[in-house]
Amino acid sequence: MITRVITLFTVLFLCTSISQAAEYSLTVQPIMSEDKIHETYQPLADYLTQQTGHTIKLVTHRNFTFYWSKMRKGREGFDLVLDAAHFTDYRVQKQGYTVLAKIPDTVSFSIVTHEDNFILDVDELTSKRIATMPSPSLGAMRLEELFPNPVRIPLYVYEPNTNRAVDSVLSGKVDAAIIPTRLASQYESLNTVETTDPVPHMALSASPDIPAEVAQKIQEALVNANQTPAGIKMLEIMQMDKFEATSNEDYDGFAELLVGVFGY
Repeated sequence: MITRVITLFTVLFLCTSISQAAEYSLTVQPIMSEDKIHETYQPLADYLTQQTGHTIKLVTHRNFTFYWSKMRKGREGFDLVLDAAHFTDYRVQKQGYTVLAKIPDTVSFSIVTHEDNFILDVDELTSKRIATMPSPSLGAMRLEELFPNPVRIPLYVYEPNTNRAVDSVLSGKVDAAIIPTRLASQYESLNTVETTDPVPHMALSASPDIPAEVAQKIQEALVNANQTPAGIKMLEIMQMDKFEATSNEDYDGFAELLVGVFGY
């Protein structure tokens, strides 16, 4: 009799544990090819799965146009999102997301040319070819800020990622490109024309569909990652030092970069 009671209790416990486990998506903005995003960010999904007891499935999108279209339609497929400042604030303001943690430091963009094409002022690039990732990527939004006059704009050449944009400059396919400043600093053969104001680095935000206790587990796992063996391993693979605590307020106002974008 006692054995049967213990067996029944064990079965009930296991069933309860299984029923409480859930699957959540982790979406990363399409700053790289889908294959490269899987290679770079799958360790993060695996780490969060291990730390929360829930399945965290990495989701990718082929480009920013498709990404923005899907984002505007609702929260499906966007349970957890690691994203740039303007998209992060958009979801906070429009869809009720909560910012949990961020990559340290800030992000700025630089307009660069080949060293043999020495340009000192962005106005010299009017009607010239500038490589950029498609709108509404952060780089594209910053580029449009620099050219507010619609009759004095460059010719945008859309590339799938910033590395391709650099290749286009070096090969002479384009006259300039807008790329992350940190990437620009890695190339001695690039001349920096102008650098934009910095914004907070990418943040991971949670949909209101995620239970508060699960969101808290995810936040704690990220902020404390550099203090545990599993977290340190994940960070090393991603070539990061840590995640840091942040809040919705740190991203407040950056959604304004999307004003004028179709669908905003």
